[in-house]
Amino acid sequence: MNLFKTVHLFPSFPGVIAAESTRNGGVSQAPYASLNLGLSTDDDEKAVLENRRLFFQSLGIASGQVASAYQVHGCDVKQVETPGRWEGFDALITKRKGIYLTVTVADCTPILIYDPKNQAVAAIHAGWRGTALRIVHQTFSKMKEAFDTNPADCWAYIGTCIDECSYEVDADVADHFPNPYTRWDEGREKFFLDLKKANQAQLLALGLHPAHIEISPYSTVLNNEYYFSYRKEKGQTGRMLNLIGLKP
Repeated sequence: MNLFKTVHLFPSFPGVIAAESTRNGGVSQAPYASLNLGLSTDDDEKAVLENRRLFFQSLGIASGQVASAYQVHGCDVKQVETPGRWEGFDALITKRKGIYLTVTVADCTPILIYDPKNQAVAAIHAGWRGTALRIVHQTFSKMKEAFDTNPADCWAYIGTCIDECSYEVDADVADHFPNPYTRWDEGREKFFLDLKKANQAQLLALGLHPAHIEISPYSTVLNNEYYFSYRKEKGQTGRMLNLIGLKP
């Protein structure tokens, strides 16, 4: 697998750049091997910056065109007008061309949104807390307010994350999610949570057409040779980026 995986939904829109990084093709050493793009890890900073340069270069963009956030597993949404980095937001939105929104993940669910009617995009970080707080709804509410976005016009990518068969949770987490998003395993005495399905349901409830939603078939745990997994690697691992933006 290359430095990034192309999102199949978006190539039909030539003005959009959207991609999901893998863990391969970088310069970081173990346990961050090798394309660690996480600015908040304990990896060597020079290696991370070189990895980010390689990733952005492979997409034909520069680091100075990127917007990111220090994510806090909440549901606050930032409307981005310039490249930069902000603290305390788990979703970014913009209609400024030439600015590329990113979310950082290593098990949580990344979601990329494109509104072709109003030429706007969003990048969402949805772990279990963000999903329970309905960050997808919060993002579309902000996009409606800022850009007059109608979810029925939009396209969405639900990216690679921890899959249901690997995501054991206790009742304090499972209680936030009704069936069919949680499953009780009698033998293991644990609940299992499906973040992809839960976020897909939120998108559908908002009015997105089922054919306008792409869901990654990959798992950070089951496909750990290609993706970082915070849980599987016990916290000592790198981070991937999901990125979306409109070409100038």
